[in-house]
Amino acid sequence: MSKYEFKVRLGDTDLGGIVYYPNFHKWMDEATHEYLGAIGVPSSKLFSQQNIGVPLLESKCKINSPLFFEDCVEIVSTVQELFNKVFKIRHQFYKDEHVVAEGYEIRAWATFEGKLKTHPIPQDIREKMVPEKE
Repeated sequence: MSKYEFKVRLGDTDLGGIVYYPNFHKWMDEATHEYLGAIGVPSSKLFSQQNIGVPLLESKCKINSPLFFEDCVEIVSTVQELFNKVFKIRHQFYKDEHVVAEGYEIRAWATFEGKLKTHPIPQDIREKMVPEKE
């Protein structure tokens, strides 16, 4: 599990002052990379040292209540499912301890050497990503 905290910026909102919905997907992406860093495999080093990336295969987010400019938000991210070359990561958005949105991403573990190709998640990393029991 990892936690990613941020404050909603004015540019994240529409003319009505409500967060524009694609930003939830942007923040889930950021939270995934924070998660990888928290388990000791920062995305930047994976790519620069091993030519490994985690391309997005699927993303879904359900917004339960709106967010506004300067709201403080915490995203809690946990791996929900772990397969040989793919993982599903769940993101819960909290404002004042209330879940305001929740979603998931399905990502592949892939090598960028030559043609993009999925690659088995190494065992030492898999051990850090073991899904938490609900």
